[in-house]
Order: sequence, then C-alpha cells, then structure tokens
Amino acid sequence: MSTTLTPPGVKTPAEYVDQVMAIVKAKNPAEPEFHQAVQEVFDSLRLVLQRHPEYKEAKILERITEPERVMMFRVPWFDDRGEIQVNRGFRIEMNSAIGPYKGGLRFHPSVNLGILKFLAFEQVFKNSLTTLPMGGGKGGSDFDPKGKSDNEVMRFCQSFMTELQRHIGPDTDVPAGDIGVGGREIGFLFGQYKRIRNEFTGVLTGKGLGWGGSLIRPEATGYGCVYFAQEMLKSRNDSLEGKLCLVSGSGNVSQYTVEKLLDLGAKPVSWSDSNGVIYDPDGIDREKLAWVIELKNARRGRIREYADKFKKAIFIPTDVKLDHNPLWAIKADCAFPSATQNEINAKDAKTMIENGVKVVSEGANMPSTLEATKLFLEAKILYGPAKAANAGGVATSGLEMSQNSMRLSWTREEVDDRLHKIMIAIHKNCYDTAKEYGTPGNLVNGANIGGFIKVANAMMDQGLV
Repeated sequence: MSTTLTPPGVKTPAEYVDQVMAIVKAKNPAEPEFHQAVQEVFDSLRLVLQRHPEYKEAKILERITEPERVMMFRVPWFDDRGEIQVNRGFRIEMNSAIGPYKGGLRFHPSVNLGILKFLAFEQVFKNSLTTLPMGGGKGGSDFDPKGKSDNEVMRFCQSFMTELQRHIGPDTDVPAGDIGVGGREIGFLFGQYKRIRNEFTGVLTGKGLGWGGSLIRPEATGYGCVYFAQEMLKSRNDSLEGKLCLVSGSGNVSQYTVEKLLDLGAKPVSWSDSNGVIYDPDGIDREKLAWVIELKNARRGRIREYADKFKKAIFIPTDVKLDHNPLWAIKADCAFPSATQNEINAKDAKTMIENGVKVVSEGANMPSTLEATKLFLEAKILYGPAKAANAGGVATSGLEMSQNSMRLSWTREEVDDRLHKIMIAIHKNCYDTAKEYGTPGNLVNGANIGGFIKVANAMMDQGLV
C-alpha cells in the first residue's frame, strides 16, 4: 500500500474524510471498535473542514488517528498452584498535544489492540472537553481478575507494572482504573511503581484516600453522567424529578448513577450484568442500592441475587442469541447505559424511542452503535454521547492529579462542586458548538467538534511532531 495519505485530486471535505477513513481501515484491519469510534468523529468533522481547510493541509486527521506510541508486552506471573501464566499487556499513548497522556487500564479477557485504540481515541476528545490539560491514552491486559485470589492479582499487577513503569510518569502518562481495575489493583500497581522508581508521585489516579486519592473519584463518572442529563433537561425547562430511569450495569458507574438519580428525585428501576437484567417496578431506593454495592463490591456476586432478596423484582436472563437487550424494552423516561460498548443496537434504540425515552446519557464508553446513535439524533431526543456525558470520571482524575501536584486534599464538597461545574461547562461547550456549526441540539457534533478543535489547534501550534 502507498504511504501517500491524501491522494492527488481529493478536493471536498467529504471526499477527504472518506479517503482518510479508508486509510484508517486499511492500516488497522480487524479493529471494528476503532473504526466505529473514528467514523463517528469524522462524520461530525466534515462541518469543521469546510471552515478550516488548514487542518486538511496539516494532515491533522491522519495524525490524530495514528497513536503517538503503542506498547505491547509480555506479562508472566505465578498462580497460587505455582504454575506459570502468561498474559499480554498494552499501553496506547494516543495524543499528548494538550497534556500528559491520561486514561484507564482495563483488565478483561476481551482486551485487544483494537478495543484499546478505540478507547484511547475517544479519550483524546473526552479529556479535551473536561477543560483540564490532559492528553489521551488507554491500556490494560487480557488478564481476568475474576475468580483470582488477592495474591494472584498482586503478582500479576507487579509483573505488569514492572514493564509499564518504563513508559509512565506524573508528567508523561498517568493511568487510572477501568473495567477490572479497582482500588485493589491500583494499590498493587502503585506499590510496585514506588518500589522500582523509589518515588512517591501522582503516577496513577484512583488511589486510596490515605495515600493520595481524591474524594468523589469513585462516584465521579456516575455523578457526572447524571449532572449532564440534568443540564440536557434544563435546556428544555425540565428536570429529573419523578422520572423513571433505566440504568444498565451494576458496577461502579451504575451504582453512583443510581445514587445521584435518587439525590435528584428520579426513580431508577433496573440493573444488569453479563448474566441478565433486573427490573424492579417499585424502584431502587437507598437500602437496595446499599445492598447492591455490598453484593458487587464486597462479595463480587451476581445481580440475579437481587430478585431473591427483593421479591417484587424480576430477573430476565440474557440470551446471547437475542438481537436485542431486554433491559431497553422496559418503559421509562430516561436511559443511562453504563455497562459496556455497543450495548444498545438499532433495534434497542427504536424500542426505546417508541416506549417514550426522552433522555439518553451515556455512562459507558461508546455504548450505542452508530445506527442507534443515528436513530436517537433523528428522533431529536436529548442524547448525551459518552465522550461528554461520562467525562466526569477522568475530570475528577484530573482533579486528583492537581491535588497530588499541590500535596493537599480538597473536601468532598469542593471536589463535587468542581465536578458539577465541569459537567455544566462540558454541556455548554457541546450545546454552543453544535449551534455554531449549524446542527442545534446535536450534542454528538457538539462534543466531537468541541473536543477536536482544541486538540487540532494545539497540534498546529506545536509543529510537525
């Protein structure tokens, strides 16, 4: 394949975007999630390139879709039986134009290069929207912490960090947690970094409160997602008070989404995990929420146990052969997809719209397929894309970095207030940018364009690097 990225004769922004998209697919085969993430951003950028031909001349699209650095490494470790296990580790350092690389580590059997590139690409624009100086990155391993002892997790994390520590640092790349990487894993990773480098620095976020962590960090993604939904509703003189809300997942993001919905007077009615869906027609109250937090965080149990404990709740097993997710067939006013990528397909989106869902605020990364997103936009519902709606988590990671740099800790109220103001600012940026580029109310365009322009301008300022 020729290395010429923009063939002669390409003139219109649409032709240019299509040419670059074809090159991205050719250079990154068998990575559908990455293709999807790039396509979604590129669809919005056609509007930008008409006004800013200088981005085309500087090959910004070609450069922004190419990671600055990709690390892939072997992670050998001993299990409790003394047998050697070998996993694969990754770190994608996507773009550092506006700050050090920032993004989570995911430990899950599904982890591969394509998924991490999609997450790192999304992270670039999400971090740009937060108003904080952070570039974008992502990493992880195909290691599965489920069913492993604490000692096995520790040995794996120590082996993983022994290699990763060469590539990260508080002013270079600051990883955080993600799926499969919670407080336990962050602790083991940080301990090994400190042991090898002999320095106590803010190299990871999501740390324990007693050793550099920030208040509100565990809650931040869920809280921020609800704050974003609140701002969307305010734009139509409405509120969350009394709204029936669907929440998918039952992990960290879902738990604190439910908590903030309760704070604002809404009625959450669902949970899910990989085995199935819980529908609670009576609504989830604080007692039920506390029970789920104990189930998932302390006992690492399955959500089906909820129906055994709360008799009016219904458990619907997930059938992988189904072409839809039964959770999204439940009638509600608002939806907070907080489980994983592509959990809402076109059939789900159509059902949700027919059932009267008026608000979708994405807590997971890219939980809606491109077809589902298109249906939401055509129906003109209030749709908050992930890179905007779930940016509260990384925003609070950025606040943790600030506290580490200053060697101090802010109060819970102060961090929550800063988070709330950041989510208001993100919504305003998306709303105003969508209007400025002729697509009022389309927060997908607003988020993609608003996030892109800041990074693109920084890349232009810094020359060809």
